[in-house]
Amino acid sequence: MHLVTVEKDQEVLETLNAAVTELGIRDGSITLIGAVQESTVSVMLKDNPLDDRLRSYDQPFELTGTGEIVDGKVHVHVALAGEDVTAAGHLHSAIVRDFFVRAYITPLE
Repeated sequence: MHLVTVEKDQEVLETLNAAVTELGIRDGSITLIGAVQESTVSVMLKDNPLDDRLRSYDQPFELTGTGEIVDGKVHVHVALAGEDVTAAGHLHSAIVRDFFVRAYITPLE
């Protein structure tokens, strides 16, 4: 298992993709915990599951997530909890501001 920490002012997916490349991980699983400020997630539309509805936020959120690495590409779903809103879905971007995100990456053998 590998621990990757996303620090202040870093983007979560960029940091994870760079770490996966550096570690040479082609396939595996990811578990995330932390807090972010700016984030964009998507959900599927009920009338067309092939179309994504993106929602962007700029407020502090607690973050928990799980994902996978397939052919060297990171794919993550998250739940975000803020003071007045909760959101969940496919993570498109998230930037750490005041805290951190920790990702526990387990390669498939």
